[in-house]
Amino acid sequence: MDDINSKHLTMGFIGLGHMGGPMAANLVKAGHVVRGFDLMPDLLQAATGAGVTPCRSVVEAVEGCGVVITMLPAGKHVISVWTDLMTAVSERTLLIDCSTIDIESSRHVHGMAKARGCLSLDAPVSGGTSGAMAGTLTFMVGGESEAFTAAEPILRAMGQKIIHCGGAAMGQAAKICNNMILGISMIAVSEAFVLAEKLGLSQQSLYDVASVSSGQCWSLTTYCPVPGPVPASPANRDYQPGFVTALMLKDLMLSQDAAALTGAKTQLGHEAAALYQRFSDAGGTAKDFSAIIEMIRSET
Repeated sequence: MDDINSKHLTMGFIGLGHMGGPMAANLVKAGHVVRGFDLMPDLLQAATGAGVTPCRSVVEAVEGCGVVITMLPAGKHVISVWTDLMTAVSERTLLIDCSTIDIESSRHVHGMAKARGCLSLDAPVSGGTSGAMAGTLTFMVGGESEAFTAAEPILRAMGQKIIHCGGAAMGQAAKICNNMILGISMIAVSEAFVLAEKLGLSQQSLYDVASVSSGQCWSLTTYCPVPGPVPASPANRDYQPGFVTALMLKDLMLSQDAAALTGAKTQLGHEAAALYQRFSDAGGTAKDFSAIIEMIRSET
């Protein structure tokens, strides 16, 4: 097994989808040997074209690797994969989960790693598929300092900002709280633009004022939900994602699971989750999450 402090490592990477595939490719570009596995043959084939060594199972992908990275849809998938890989990894293997999952599942897999004598991190990301391809992701990392120090140069091959948020599952906590803010703020910005339309105020005028005043926020200045003011926003591409509504709804539901777990009162988070659920049920699942303005406008 490689020394995890080596400049070039042999890594296992499980989950080669829209995020995991480009992330694995960037590790290859950085000089690492990446052994990959995904249940979808087309995703595995695409990753192979980017230099990933294809494997037929989780166990084959991780055997002999000093580092294992997972990028999977939900907590149940992470628990299942980590249960399988525990039979194949050695003590001191560095395990990094980059999925966005619930707090309890994240704590559970950290416990599995500790029992096996492995180092572990939860390291969910922000930046979307474009950030994954460009290697500009932000990593929110939870876990012990020793594991973070070992992982930081690896994560820098895939991202620009690497933030250690605290102990086990604190990366997940940061991701969930951040995206609850994002979901709420996008609804607030959308409602303001719809109100402006009703009042006869132009979209550009509202943007020009709010973008330099107290209403300024990322949902307005970077991801404006109406076409025109921010040319790069999905609103100018008929709300092609971007960050799909399905993922925003997932993250908002995770925030509400966390609120129930801790007894926190998150009234606006609750309302945002309900609105995105309605938008998803009405056909918005595959659209960018900023397209929720269409539902807000239609109901006004």
